[in-house]
Amino acid sequence: MQLTVRVKPGSRRGPLVEDTAEGLVVHVRERAVDGAANAGVVKALAAHFGVPARDVEILRGHTARIKRVEVDA
Repeated sequence: MQLTVRVKPGSRRGPLVEDTAEGLVVHVRERAVDGAANAGVVKALAAHFGVPARDVEILRGHTARIKRVEVDA
């Protein structure tokens, strides 16, 4: 399944996945430096959906806060 998520890097609340009216919001502790936040997003979504991290892939938005992600369930 494909999802659009909003990422909040450097959050004290992370790792956390919230389902809001606008969609999924992923809070991660990692800063957006050298792909660390993207790795945190993959780990957080994998834990949220109960799948291995290898089944979560960022399709679009590698450098943006709004990302298109695919999760193989």
